[in-house]
Amino acid sequence: MSLSPIPDTPFPIDPTQWESFAGHFERLLHVPLDEANVRDWLREWSDLNRLVDEAGAIVYIESTLDTADPAREQAFLNYVENVDPNYRRAEQALKERLLAFAADDDAFGPEMRMALRKMRNQADLFREANVPLFTELAKLGNEYDKLTGAMKADWDGEEKNLSQLDSLLQNRNRATRERAWKTIMGLWQDKRAELNTVYRQMLELRRQIAENAGLPDFRAYTFRAYNRFDYTPDDSLLFHDAIEAVVVPAARRVYEKKRAQLGLDALRPWDAEVDAAGQPLQPYQGQDALIQGSLNMFEHVDGTLARQFATMAEEGLLDLDTRAGKALGGYCSSLNWRQRPYIFMNGDGTHDDLQTMLHEAGHAFHAFESYALPYVWQLDVPMEFCEVASMSMELLAAPYLTRRFDGFYTEAEAARARIEHLSKILTFLPYMAVVDGFQHWVYTHPEAALDAAACDKAWGDLWDRFMRGIDWTGFEAERVSGWHRKLHIFHVPFYYIEYGMAQVGALQVWRNALRDQAEAVATYRQALQLGGTRPLPELFSAAGAAFRFDEALLTELVDLIETTLAQLERAN
Repeated sequence: MSLSPIPDTPFPIDPTQWESFAGHFERLLHVPLDEANVRDWLREWSDLNRLVDEAGAIVYIESTLDTADPAREQAFLNYVENVDPNYRRAEQALKERLLAFAADDDAFGPEMRMALRKMRNQADLFREANVPLFTELAKLGNEYDKLTGAMKADWDGEEKNLSQLDSLLQNRNRATRERAWKTIMGLWQDKRAELNTVYRQMLELRRQIAENAGLPDFRAYTFRAYNRFDYTPDDSLLFHDAIEAVVVPAARRVYEKKRAQLGLDALRPWDAEVDAAGQPLQPYQGQDALIQGSLNMFEHVDGTLARQFATMAEEGLLDLDTRAGKALGGYCSSLNWRQRPYIFMNGDGTHDDLQTMLHEAGHAFHAFESYALPYVWQLDVPMEFCEVASMSMELLAAPYLTRRFDGFYTEAEAARARIEHLSKILTFLPYMAVVDGFQHWVYTHPEAALDAAACDKAWGDLWDRFMRGIDWTGFEAERVSGWHRKLHIFHVPFYYIEYGMAQVGALQVWRNALRDQAEAVATYRQALQLGGTRPLPELFSAAGAAFRFDEALLTELVDLIETTLAQLERAN
């Protein structure tokens, strides 16, 4: 599948060439600016940014749809080498001009206050010397995608990629699971040296970026770059401590229950994904069935959201099935010019795929709900709240999984699906702490982190601290190199604490929905419509959640999960 070109562009463009856009940025830079025309100037700049952003989104999406296609790869490289560096420079010049004109963050009213605050921060952080370094990082990210997207193995005469092999980890036959797990690990271990080289090169570039910006390390740089105004690195570490105290014991109870249900002496890595209650849930076969069943569920959540999802299906903005050469993972991208989201994933018919669909649809609804805001900068939502949108939708849609609502499951299967989902929330939060904690170590120990063996040790120490309940005896190399298998570590450093914070927010939205589903959905939608026009704590509050990550709140939410799990298990 290919994404359609940018529709109804105001002038002819080649999205891979800066010359398509340069003259329009140049005009904006030199047009006389005064109180009478500044808002029209802002709107024109905003619209131009929407166009450039969509051009970049398209070439990235196309490159991930087929990592083996040299033409798509070249288009992506042309964008990151020719367009993106010049776009960064042009944006900096226009930001400096606007900020010189705008006396303070309230110059254009409260709805632009956060946008101006972010602009001031980003303008202050900009360094010309960093522009080519970001280009090199994007190219290295493409190398990671090529290495991982090409991983495949023969399975009984059939070629399977990583996503298809992962599905076998849910097989009831333990020997099959073990064989699949070892096959997956073998593919990763075979690429270990190449992945280490890519990561070392990334670390060297990131260290230089921080030095160029006059900051002590890349952690400090990233917290600034992500506009993290409302919490600090120390707050993240305190969140880790709360997870260790409250969630790690609950996750261990999940693993122990699974071990007992499976009748095993020890839970091994290939046992962690299997549903101990029965054969793997297979809610659908093929993209069309996933779309239709999801649409039916969304109709019960909210009619407007369902119509938004239907629009995506009608306009070819969903690519959901796995296939050879497709990049790993799933994401929702925003096509800001046409004001449409795009969902990419690697579905293979499992319940995890359905969960991913609900998650990415939450991101899509967030985009739709905020597109009414007039300026593109107002769509820049803190990632911590972006993930509240997606994780909340997983929970808000859960009551409609059954065929009674034209969903996917019998009542018993839906109970199993919800048990699996809630259990994974408990096991995910400790894993999140490992991923985030690893990056805190990497970027505050820049010399040591250049040594892959030191990275392995740091990952292993964090694994021992947070991930208790699975026996990795005999597979120590696979355990300590788990950081290779988390693409965020390569592509978007420090983008992982958001999932943990957002999960805490989403659980509060779910708690509210258990009291009044309709009111919780209405509150959720109203919060999404704010885009990025409010500080992070206010966005959480608008959705009915507190921006807190302490032991007391985690205890309350873990108790709610475990109580619900007990109810579902009795009903099942």
